[in-house]
Amino acid sequence: MSIKDEIASALDEIRPYLQRDGGDVEFVDYDAESGVLKVKLVGSCRGCPYSQMTLANGIKQTLQRNFPQLNDVVGV
Repeated sequence: MSIKDEIASALDEIRPYLQRDGGDVEFVDYDAESGVLKVKLVGSCRGCPYSQMTLANGIKQTLQRNFPQLNDVVGV
């Protein structure tokens, strides 16, 4: 399994927490050289004033526990 597949699978574990509030997250791309993961917040997460906190404190921190090479998570 590639690192992209592993990250996408890990996002599947986070997804139910976002879906409880009517939102969701989609894997867009991961650049192994820079360590940057691009995701798209959809549903109620899109445009939510707390979306940056969700990215930084929810998605990024959770993923970095299993993927220390992940430097940043950005919304596109």
